[in-house]
Amino acid sequence: MDTSKDIWDAKQYMHFGNERLRPALDLLAYIPDQEPKHVVDLGCGTGNITALLKARWAHADVLGIDSSQNMLDKATATAPECRFLRADLGEWKAPQQVDVLYTNAALQWLPDHPSLFPHLLSSIRPGGWLAAQMPAMHNEPLRQMQGELADSPAFAPYLKDLRRQPPILNADEYYDLLRSRAASLDIWETTYLHTLKGDDAVTEWAAGTSLRPYLEALPSGPREAFRDAYSAAMMQAYPQRENGVTLLPFKRLFIIANV
Repeated sequence: MDTSKDIWDAKQYMHFGNERLRPALDLLAYIPDQEPKHVVDLGCGTGNITALLKARWAHADVLGIDSSQNMLDKATATAPECRFLRADLGEWKAPQQVDVLYTNAALQWLPDHPSLFPHLLSSIRPGGWLAAQMPAMHNEPLRQMQGELADSPAFAPYLKDLRRQPPILNADEYYDLLRSRAASLDIWETTYLHTLKGDDAVTEWAAGTSLRPYLEALPSGPREAFRDAYSAAMMQAYPQRENGVTLLPFKRLFIIANV
């Protein structure tokens, strides 16, 4: 991701911190027991998972990498025992091969996965592990409405130059891409049924991740209109229950590869 403009807000991202933490913990739990020397958290965000990586592998050098200085400022305070580096995730190259490359909800922002994943595997020493998790929501209203609004006459003039989050590959495509490059490979999908509280909950969720680049690219007037239109669509797609809860089915794809 481009590091020239920092659009990420750590506070907004952590608004639903518990819900965002669960898949990250599930991903971490599937990495087999070992004693790695070099661990990288690629797309470390606020550093809460980086701290857990250090807690699991206390003797390892744990490096968190993110493109957002806002996120890294939070991460440095969250996990002072870890190292952090600001870098474009798509351009980062490991100075030495790592034992565990962990990346949670980050790679979906990067294009050209047929080239990206072999590049990431090349940074892992033989016997090491890649652990990746990505949202698989590109065919769901949460993501589709963002693109539809961005292409509408009211907003297209402002958003024509916005680099959008590309769709990820299908699970079977990742299998075909990685099976000959990995000693073992495990790929699965999980749908989490998040129970979100508060009014306009789905828009609040999206405002911390996929919706944010659209909002940041718009001037104030169109930004409010875009968010209002998106909120109306989300309330229809994900209606609030009588008890005040909004159910958000959220599908994620997991990859565990032993190199």
